[in-house]
Amino acid sequence: MRSIRGVAASKGIAIGKLCIRQPYAQTEHLLSSEDAQVEIQRLDAARIAAEQNIRQLYRQAFQKFGAEDSLIFKSHILLLEDHDFFEDIQKHILQDHVTAESAVYMTAQHFYQLFSKMEDEYMRARDTDILDISRHLLRYLNLENVEPLDESIGKGIIAVEELLPSEVVTVNRKKVLAFLSQNGSCYSHAAILLRNAGIPFVVGLKESFKGLVQAENVIVDGFTGDVVLSPDVMALREYSDRQYQYFLHLRALRELRGCPSVTKDGYRIDVHANIGHAEDVQQVLDNDADGIGLLRTEFLYLGSNMDCSEEGQFRAYKMVLEKMHGKRVVIRTLDISEEPEIGQWRYSDRINPAMGCRAIRFSLRRPGLFMTQLRAILRASAYGRVAIMFPIITSEQEIVRAKTLLQQAQKELSDQGIEVADRIEIGAMVETPAAVLLSDKLASHVDFLSIGTNDLTQYTLAVDRMNPSVTALYNPRHPAVLRMIDIAVKNAKKHGIRIEICGESAADSALLCFYLALGVDELSVAPSSVLEIRRMIRQITLGENKEHIIRQFCREPGEITDKRA
Repeated sequence: MRSIRGVAASKGIAIGKLCIRQPYAQTEHLLSSEDAQVEIQRLDAARIAAEQNIRQLYRQAFQKFGAEDSLIFKSHILLLEDHDFFEDIQKHILQDHVTAESAVYMTAQHFYQLFSKMEDEYMRARDTDILDISRHLLRYLNLENVEPLDESIGKGIIAVEELLPSEVVTVNRKKVLAFLSQNGSCYSHAAILLRNAGIPFVVGLKESFKGLVQAENVIVDGFTGDVVLSPDVMALREYSDRQYQYFLHLRALRELRGCPSVTKDGYRIDVHANIGHAEDVQQVLDNDADGIGLLRTEFLYLGSNMDCSEEGQFRAYKMVLEKMHGKRVVIRTLDISEEPEIGQWRYSDRINPAMGCRAIRFSLRRPGLFMTQLRAILRASAYGRVAIMFPIITSEQEIVRAKTLLQQAQKELSDQGIEVADRIEIGAMVETPAAVLLSDKLASHVDFLSIGTNDLTQYTLAVDRMNPSVTALYNPRHPAVLRMIDIAVKNAKKHGIRIEICGESAADSALLCFYLALGVDELSVAPSSVLEIRRMIRQITLGENKEHIIRQFCREPGEITDKRA
């Protein structure tokens, strides 16, 4: 028996035999072509066939996963219909004199690399969607290019290099106990589908993946990312018991729907959900979140067929607000660096885009684009309870300028006779040391502050979380980060405004008591974490130890304390 470890992407325990799917055939070697028109005709035929296949996948996904998750394949269809995407493929055929297969491969690699280098983890995980679409095309250009998952396997655990959304839809869910992948992300569409289906998934096994053996007995731990190979009797007994306990746990969580998130001694905190797409709102409702603490809007801008017009954005925001039935929805304005190299925007080649022209800086440099988004949000505000949040704020001037443009947009709509909500909350994200140190000033301009712990950790510790050589230094529990959070919370409380924690550490059970002791008003987490956080909150008694809890968390390990205190 031995164990390897990856990244947990979907919770659960699975025990069964391993089925290793062989790697995809690649078209890395560029094959030349003498007749470009013939290759373009082959490409057009493949596109039509691929689109028909994806429409069938959409229908299958609708039946298996429901309306919201099936929309993943609607976006795939849009890309297949995208003029710019296919113009890039045709350019390679015409200019590089290569086959349609080689041109598809070159274009797919270009877009795959683009997404994989994005700062936002949710958007970075869209790289597998590009792979999925390109492999549909390659399948119809040459049936030997892409091998489907083996449907002949018995009940077991499937191991793949990288799992694609289309594969999740087409596999027999009665046979598949879990998935393992060499690469991949817990933010990929495949991972999202598997979480909703309740199928364990471990990604990022990397070099350990090569040591897997066909038909070997394995245990997959979707909580820790551990994979136990050839388990002994004791391990089988232990994990079988954990499977049953998890079943009982899920049943208990479902009973918490409709219950408040309140400690045993009466302290209540709202638990909201973060989502990266308007389509994800159903997950918020299914998990009974108190609202949406962060609606990312980048999905409207990335991809030339994505509708970032005022009308397109208005429809997306309106849909979310109507589905939330009066619960608070915080819409974060565009957070992107430079100009993405998809559609009409272009990324500049930067070493570290996290330190460049991103978020509110980008929006203020593009007032026309910013006004379009603000007008769309304001128009949608008539259909629910909306709040607007500005990201990566580092000065009072940025807030003032953003609010001035918002007021201008409100006046324009009023002059046009367009209805806007009477009261719209304005918030700022505290994601930099500058914002923390100025939080007493920022608090006087807004209705709430939202602490983005992912970026705050990165900037406070000078650790690029995209750089594997310093990943081990990225620590949201670092005393310096927690002291930053303490400062921001106290300044918000001093001004009588709401203070929220948004980011991965908001779902960190080890930090929950710290946030409750600080008096944080809201935690915003992934939808799948809402009921689990609610359960933990309802088991806590803070008592009179709040100041002691705060000091303990903010103290450096081994720090010498003043005995007079």
